[in-house]
Amino acid sequence: MSYYIIFIKERLRDEAEIGEYRKLVPAAAEGRDMKRLALYGDIETLEGPEAKGVVLLEFKTKEEALDWYNSDEYKKARAHRFLGADYRVVMFEGA
Repeated sequence: MSYYIIFIKERLRDEAEIGEYRKLVPAAAEGRDMKRLALYGDIETLEGPEAKGVVLLEFKTKEEALDWYNSDEYKKARAHRFLGADYRVVMFEGA
C-alpha cells in the first residue's frame, strides 16, 4: 500500500529562506524511491483556507515516507521551510 505526503503552503513569510529550502531538498531525495506526483501546479481552493502551493509525494511504504521526512538531509532543508513559510503537512495511506 502506498503512502503519500502532501505539503500545502498557506503563507509565504521569507522568500530567501524558501530559496534555501529549494536548494537543499534535492539532496534529501537522492537515492530514495519516491515519486513527485504534484509540484506547485495550478491551484483552485474549493474548501478551507486558500492554498498558495501544493506538493504531493508518493512512497511505497509508511516507513520509507517517515525515513525520508526524518532524514538528516531533509531536516536540514525543512529548517529553512519552517522559517520561510507556513505549511500543513499530512501523511496518509493510499487505496
